[in-house]
Amino acid sequence: MSTPVLRTRLPAVGTTVFTQMSQLAMEHGAVNLGQGFPDFGCDPKLIDLVDDAMRAGHNQYPFMSGVPALRAAIAAKVETLYGRHYDPAAEITVTSGASQAIQNAILCSVHPGDEVIVIEPAYDCYLPAIALAGGVPVPVAMRVDQQGYSVPWDRVAAAVSPRTRMIIVNSPHNPTGSILRSADLEALAAIVADTEILVLSDEVYEHMVFDGAQHASVARHPVLAERAFLISSFGKTYHVTGWKVGYVAAPAALTVEFRKVHQYNVFTVNTPMQHGIAAYMADPAPYLELPAFYQKKRDLFREGLAGSRFELLPADGTYFQCVRYGAISDLPEAEFAKWLTVEAKVAAIPVSAFYSQPTESGVVRFCFAKKDETLEKALETLSRL
Repeated sequence: MSTPVLRTRLPAVGTTVFTQMSQLAMEHGAVNLGQGFPDFGCDPKLIDLVDDAMRAGHNQYPFMSGVPALRAAIAAKVETLYGRHYDPAAEITVTSGASQAIQNAILCSVHPGDEVIVIEPAYDCYLPAIALAGGVPVPVAMRVDQQGYSVPWDRVAAAVSPRTRMIIVNSPHNPTGSILRSADLEALAAIVADTEILVLSDEVYEHMVFDGAQHASVARHPVLAERAFLISSFGKTYHVTGWKVGYVAAPAALTVEFRKVHQYNVFTVNTPMQHGIAAYMADPAPYLELPAFYQKKRDLFREGLAGSRFELLPADGTYFQCVRYGAISDLPEAEFAKWLTVEAKVAAIPVSAFYSQPTESGVVRFCFAKKDETLEKALETLSRL
């Protein structure tokens, strides 16, 4: 009897580097500064609000597009912070985390043969989603120097062709910790103006921008907002990554197409958590205070490595710190990350894992969304390498 062979649509995709490094960290008792999740809990008030929603009977399917109160709260927040009004009924959809929102935005927009410009290093869910849609990724590498990572907009413009359907941007940027600024929005707008190119803007770290800088959301720019899927996540904002609740804001015409995929993908999202988050959003303090909360952790981590042999790259946003390790080892990034986990008992992620083609720059990424004692334990070892 022969065994059926499955012809996968993702032949080059294996287990993610995040899963691999977390597993390695667990096996060797290492401090896990690899995968991007907090090791501390959320506000107990948020859990109470979800519990209240469950006990109030909010346990059945909500509207496909999301609980109305949550969509209204999202619209109010975006308008207050970025000045763009999105109609809660027609332009905001609650999703099963940001990854599902990203995949749906690509699946509803990109057709076989369409090109999608991806700025690398890039979060690892972009390329598989493009492949599933039959699209063609066009990678453009970021520049990196002593001032950190930046988008080379001249190269982005040169990568545009008649087949370009979408450009994906991510700010604050995972994995580099860089941010877009108003000049970057202007540069992107100049590229897409008078074209039919769409923009997918991954803004899940929108409330983690440091040193008094302002988050450059595409919602701030009228040319971009009219053609963009703006995606964010409550998992990052409220320290509940396992809840997988996010959203997409987009003009009505784009939202219609997005929801066509959404309704057959997940249909809808956890009901009591939507009600709980909606009630919690009545107080903006938790997300308005988030930059200071994470900047303190960033500064603790950077100060702990200041006298080490690691070269710290700028970290203007997210909860990630990238470092060069050339003064410590000449191992390739993946091998150095494994050595660091097994021998030094601190897990990191090789930045080379965020490129579509093998790219070595001698940089690894640490996550500082951890308790201070967790960071201090890791720093005891890292500072001595």
